[in-house]
Amino acid sequence: VLPGLTCNNMAGPLLEFETEMFLSLFGSDGLLVTAEGMGIDRILLQFMRVYSEEGSLVLLLNTTPPEQEYFTEQLRVEGVTHLPKTVNSDIQSAERYDVYTQGGVLFVTSRILVVDFLTDRIPADLISGILVYRAHKIIESCQEAFILRLFRQKNKTGFIKAFTDKATAFSSGFCQVERVMRNLFVKKLFLWPRFQASVNGALDRHKPEVVELHVELTPAMRAIQTSVMDIMSACLKELKRFNPSLEAEDLSLENTLGSAFDKTIRHYLDPLWHQLGGKTKNLVQDLKVLRTLLLYLTQYDCVTFLNLLESLRSSQKNFGSNSGWLFLDSSTSMFVNARSRVYRYPQNKKKMKMGLEADAKQPTVATEGRRELVLEKSPKWEALTEVLEEIEKENQSAAHEPGRVLICASDDRTCAQLHQYISRGSDALLHRLYERTVAKRDAGAGAALQLESHREGRGWAKNKPQDDATAAAASRGKKKTAAAKPKNGKQTSKTKSRPSLTLTQMAGAKSGDGAEWMGSSGDEDDGGGGGGDGLSDEEEAPLKLDLSSDCYYGVVREPLTVIHPLRGCTDPYSLTRVLHEVEPSFVVLYDAELSFVRQLEIYKANRPGKTLRLYFLIYGGSTEEQKYLTALSKEKKAFEHLIREKATMVVPEEREGREDTNLDLARSLEPANATTNTRKAGGQDQPREPSRVIVDMREFRSELPSLLHRRGLDIEPVTLEVGDYILTADTCVERKSVSDLIGSLQSGRLYTQCVSMTRYYKRAVLLIEFDPAKPFSLVARSEFRHELSANDVTSKLTLLTLHFPRLRILWCPSPHATAELFEEMKRGRGEPDAAAAQAIAAESDAKTAELYNPAPYDFLLKMPGVNAKNVRALVSKADSLAELAEFSQERLAQVLGHTGNAKMLYEFLHNVADVPAPAAKGRRT
Repeated sequence: VLPGLTCNNMAGPLLEFETEMFLSLFGSDGLLVTAEGMGIDRILLQFMRVYSEEGSLVLLLNTTPPEQEYFTEQLRVEGVTHLPKTVNSDIQSAERYDVYTQGGVLFVTSRILVVDFLTDRIPADLISGILVYRAHKIIESCQEAFILRLFRQKNKTGFIKAFTDKATAFSSGFCQVERVMRNLFVKKLFLWPRFQASVNGALDRHKPEVVELHVELTPAMRAIQTSVMDIMSACLKELKRFNPSLEAEDLSLENTLGSAFDKTIRHYLDPLWHQLGGKTKNLVQDLKVLRTLLLYLTQYDCVTFLNLLESLRSSQKNFGSNSGWLFLDSSTSMFVNARSRVYRYPQNKKKMKMGLEADAKQPTVATEGRRELVLEKSPKWEALTEVLEEIEKENQSAAHEPGRVLICASDDRTCAQLHQYISRGSDALLHRLYERTVAKRDAGAGAALQLESHREGRGWAKNKPQDDATAAAASRGKKKTAAAKPKNGKQTSKTKSRPSLTLTQMAGAKSGDGAEWMGSSGDEDDGGGGGGDGLSDEEEAPLKLDLSSDCYYGVVREPLTVIHPLRGCTDPYSLTRVLHEVEPSFVVLYDAELSFVRQLEIYKANRPGKTLRLYFLIYGGSTEEQKYLTALSKEKKAFEHLIREKATMVVPEEREGREDTNLDLARSLEPANATTNTRKAGGQDQPREPSRVIVDMREFRSELPSLLHRRGLDIEPVTLEVGDYILTADTCVERKSVSDLIGSLQSGRLYTQCVSMTRYYKRAVLLIEFDPAKPFSLVARSEFRHELSANDVTSKLTLLTLHFPRLRILWCPSPHATAELFEEMKRGRGEPDAAAAQAIAAESDAKTAELYNPAPYDFLLKMPGVNAKNVRALVSKADSLAELAEFSQERLAQVLGHTGNAKMLYEFLHNVADVPAPAAKGRRT
């Protein structure tokens, strides 16, 4: 284990502007909005440190389990004795009160906290305050907003402090920041952009040394980028022509490059999706595919990009899709240039004599049959080699210990490629990729495909890239590359965290990923991987590191070099852990990431005496550079928008809800069971029992309980086996979304649920909620049948209504409409009994439906003295109603366990009904 790699305090002391942030929010409730990457987690951690004591009870909302683990670990390192605790389903409800009364900072899941507030299991008056992380996600109908409203109704003195670093989340919508502050019950807004004077001054005093390397795209890459941009521009024009109501600004080519474009276009088109033609839907899908192509062009190697293109064309043929852009001239140029980066076909003898000097400038090629491999190397690889060589020379000339290196790339696949490139070289990497993808596919394509490729290859030689840098790098020796081995036993699980690929990204999945390159035994079997470094067994010994993060992709000795992804890790703080544990002197930012750049600035400001050099690699004049600049511009505009809103915002004095004058805390004053005709007796209002709804515990994942509570209905959370909501003593509601409805119909679960509801309740209701902005269809119009079918969803729904004639089906367009409907259904009716609702067991009822005939079983339940609790014991002792009638009263008392019920049932079965005899008809005279 290398010395010095111990777990240090990653938070460090607060900087001057961070202290100012903390004190401003500590002094009063409010919403703190910082620029992304400026360490808002450090401010939150400081608040946790202050309140981690037995004398205070502070709740922390909106954190994930990895974040909770990170915060707890940091406090433990700093010597905090009363560490935060997590309250989840592992802690029984009877034990939670003791956990709350012990004080300190608690991570509580939203569903449990809502239930504990409603049942008074948490001492609301003892809560010191609530800390809200990711405050930009707090909307009126979410669970966290419900918790804050319940807290303010029961506690008028506790604080509420909210944190977020997503200023762009407040850019869309009308008065978005004011609505969030209203849901948070805070009236102060604290804004801390990167361009704030104190932030700028503090970071500039200790800024790292930055070396910007604007890497040039190869001619073929630039031609491909131009082709893709032309195709995207044509698709956008078509989209605007078919949909003139769309905002022209949001559909600009610049915004199309951003990561949020998919969400933006869906926001506009979702409400109209069912009205759009197939052309518009295809254009939206084409834009998504083209954005993926731009990403692959700059992110990955030439073989992976070509494999993606060929997979796209194959999917068009196999699935009968019709993407018009594949037939454009720009598309043809893109395919030609993409192939020219990987291979070419030899020219005839006459042309080869004329172009002898031009061929001498080309990279070293290997002949594969009639095809010559080019395998154009990524320009960023060459720039990375120069950076590492510069770092190596500087470390050799320095008298002190060699500085450590941290290389950060966008995702895990890029990190795996960099690891293989550093340890084995570009030739081995590209040959291996080629053999596993392009060569394998073309080998099985047959003679016809080879003939077609040969014909197309005649034009390719004119488009071959003239890359002198690539040729120079091919002959350069790799002296510095040494054995690189990953952390044993960790990389197999890492590949599971990679997001699933779409059909258009299958090429990337087939091109080989990090799991194949990172295993210690896998590197020995390279297939066609000639051109490796020929590492000896002694050099291949694994290098052990005492790092807490398992997300790095390999290390290289002398100097110590760690490769780590910027995104896609299961642990959101894995990069932070590696940064503070390795303490690099050199950081190579292979891909642009705004938040990590600012994290490095704060990291350097906390270590003013240590050197830090940042190498910033970016393709000049590329879409990668434009995306980075667009992200910077959008965040700046978002903060300028927030500054203007803060200056004109009208905040009422009662916003914090410390008095009852806040209307957001008021509930509907008239109970739902009140009638319109109210009377006074003796000049006094008659007392009314509060109207309540029994809600299943699992339903607290939805927003409906919050809206019911807002309308004045008391919520009683219990565990229900039958139904989701019990409105009255005889009204049971099963709530389904459209997807749940289809799944329950296909599995048969809905039939069992309807059997249970109709057996125990007079009014069984199936409530189907749908979003009016997202149209749906249970069956395609082309598949609609006039006769019933066993595989048809509408047929199954029809059979359900025929089999259960008392079942009522209600369609509601939103949870708000459902809450209003429930209030109407309860008006003028009695209240439900929670104990009786809990006594009904759906599992036993399902077994009953299988074991017993429904008709006599239901008839038995209607008899006096028989209820849901004792019916199972009764049917287990009597095989039929005739046998039951032969039981004595004493025998019934033994079976039912209750003499009163036994007497009522016995008298019902044996007493003769006193019915008068019919009068005789008189004879006609």
